Amino acid sequence: MQIRVYYEDTDAGGIVYHSNYLNFCERARSEYFFSKGLSPIIDDSHFVVRKMDCDFLNSAHFGDMIDVVTSIVQIKNSSFTLFQEIKKDDKVLFTATVLLVLVKDGKVKRIDSSIKELINSIFIEL
Repeated sequence: MQIRVYYEDTDAGGIVYHSNYLNFCERARSEYFFSKGLSPIIDDSHFVVRKMDCDFLNSAHFGDMIDVVTSIVQIKNSSFTLFQEIKKDDKVLFTATVLLVLVKDGKVKRIDSSIKELINSIFIEL
């Protein structure tokens, strides 16, 4: 998914503020569902981030066009792991390994086979 860096995404020096990389990743995860005509909310359940391991490698700047690439690493009974990287051209700026769990009414829910198939059809497999 391509995203343009706007002034609101940057600090006073025109460099993307660190927390906005997380926003870009979240936007890309949702957009994968929307691009298939789906919603990330499934049967009143939704995915929440349980754990995230991030590496800030290089900086994006005001006006840059960046790409967020998302790949599936693993699907388990109630969670799945994605690898996301943000690039500008061929330069990797940020990477994150994201563990998401399916939650309904505040409780972790088992991911049934139809949702697993959906996840596999939406995200690129590593």
